[in-house]
Amino acid sequence: MSRNEGLELAEKENLDLVEVAPDADPPVCRIIDYGKFKYALGKKEKSGKKKQKNTGMKEVKLRPNIGDHDYDFKVKNLCKFLGDGNQVKVTVMFRGREMRYVDLGRKLLDRIIKDSEGLGKITKMPKLEGRNMILVLMPK
Repeated sequence: MSRNEGLELAEKENLDLVEVAPDADPPVCRIIDYGKFKYALGKKEKSGKKKQKNTGMKEVKLRPNIGDHDYDFKVKNLCKFLGDGNQVKVTVMFRGREMRYVDLGRKLLDRIIKDSEGLGKITKMPKLEGRNMILVLMPK
């Protein structure tokens, strides 16, 4: 039916003529209440967003001369983050003269890679950026 006929029908029923599928050949229109139509679209969009899994980035910060208990605690948190489906950024921070011992930070990150081997895979290899050495892991 023509556009004018559709508009007349919609006006008689006190509703709106809404173009539903503009890409179709010919374009598809409906005679509906536009307010209800927009409300239903919003509801559908919100329910789609609720089902999405929002993966975030968690960070674990270490120092090169960390104690064994502290290290175990940090690795336990790292494993929990990976288990929850988050990416984990592991940062080894160097202060002052610790910059001479960058190899200790590298060994620490290698140890973390070995301890979290079954849970995550490396996204970004350990790299020194300024006074921090950074490693990024993502869940398998």
